[in-house]
Amino acid sequence: MLTFIQNHPLVIGATLLVLDLLVWRVIPAEHKSWRISAKLSVFLLFSWVLISAGMSPLQPAPWPEDVSHNLVATVLEIFWWLFGARTLTVVLAMMLIPRTGHTGRLLQDVMGAVIFLIAIVAAAAYVMQLPVKGLLATSGAMAIIVGLALQSTLSDVFSGIVLNTTKPYQVDDWISIDGTEGKVVDIDWRATHLLTGQGSMAVIPNSVAAKAKILNYSRPNDVHGVSISVVVPARVRPRRVLDALEKTLQGSSALLSFPKPRATVKSSGLESMEYEASGFVASMDKKTEVRNLLFDLAHRHLEASGVVWNGDASQEPWTRQRSLLEEVRVFRSLTREEKDMLSQSMTPVEYPADQVILKVGEVSDYLLVIGTGVVSASIADGNALIEAGRMGPGEILGEEGIIEGESTRAEFRSLTTCTLYRIEKSAVRNCLEQRTEVKAALSKLQRFRQQASQSLLLQKPVAIKKGGFLNWLHKKV
Repeated sequence: MLTFIQNHPLVIGATLLVLDLLVWRVIPAEHKSWRISAKLSVFLLFSWVLISAGMSPLQPAPWPEDVSHNLVATVLEIFWWLFGARTLTVVLAMMLIPRTGHTGRLLQDVMGAVIFLIAIVAAAAYVMQLPVKGLLATSGAMAIIVGLALQSTLSDVFSGIVLNTTKPYQVDDWISIDGTEGKVVDIDWRATHLLTGQGSMAVIPNSVAAKAKILNYSRPNDVHGVSISVVVPARVRPRRVLDALEKTLQGSSALLSFPKPRATVKSSGLESMEYEASGFVASMDKKTEVRNLLFDLAHRHLEASGVVWNGDASQEPWTRQRSLLEEVRVFRSLTREEKDMLSQSMTPVEYPADQVILKVGEVSDYLLVIGTGVVSASIADGNALIEAGRMGPGEILGEEGIIEGESTRAEFRSLTTCTLYRIEKSAVRNCLEQRTEVKAALSKLQRFRQQASQSLLLQKPVAIKKGGFLNWLHKKV
């Protein structure tokens, strides 16, 4: 056996190298321990072959008189150093720095480059007996020249290593770097690639990102801020605006209860004041939807509190009842005169916070239009109630009893002090007889809410699902 190894070291060494490549491809990537064991086994076997053949990677080839034999030995000893560098790189990468996606990629690459550089220098010094000191001195001078020429690029490389090590952001995070906002799609040697909201690709050098102010909207991953700003004439009392914005925040069940949403004065001037309403949602995907909803709720609650931005001085101001009819979708087919007449039959009713307006199973003898405040709707699931959503100014309830005399399937409770306007059944039915469009709109709304209720019950949620069922009660009717 030893004679065969000594006579055919090149064949055996080449066979082991090919075997290493085959084993590495055959063993699946998820079996890391098997891969490491196979790599180490082949390397140790390769080392044993060299030693058994009378060669040592720390010395030149031992057969200077036999040129061909000496050349083969030299090649195998050089390959031993490269094979060892590769084995060490793989073992360290798998055991110490797991490579998942792009995480740690730059650090692994630099570590591998350093190990291979050391292996090449060692092979030149021990196997080929080259003057390494002079080579290192020359290469050091060249490295200085190249480093000065590539100063910007090297800065990006090492900044990329720092970013991958400290991890202020990762692939798929939504971030902002010096005002450039987008989703991280790649972090390479030179730059960070962002996919912006406009669908364009922003390439930011790593050296710039390392020095810039970074906002990571994806961390923490279950709390994401959302805010809106409104500008109101300075003549409007701030307390009235803040109360309306607080009701706006209470009107969205998609907002998290903690951290607590809040409304604040952002800035003030002689002619106008800017206010901000802010809260938090559990998913980044809901930010746009919730933000648009908050703008709509803010407009309705501010209008309900008497805040008017623009007005026509030549037109006689409407009453609150008449203004509400312009917002209720089912009555939009009525003429101006019909709305004026219907508004005269609307009776305001005040409800304090946390009072039941309609119970489950109650047959309503009137249609209710929310004038001010926030109303919560909950549907029955056995003996428990599940909050389906929240309603604000301009939305209606009690349509089941008006159309077919059916009982309501939900409990409606005031979350804040509310003002609701009652429209008696006789007045609504007169309107239904004269306008088939109104009856069709009420029937469509009733069917939509019934289907949404059944869908929510089929989900069998354990707790109130903040983002679910949002459109049912915030659908403008």
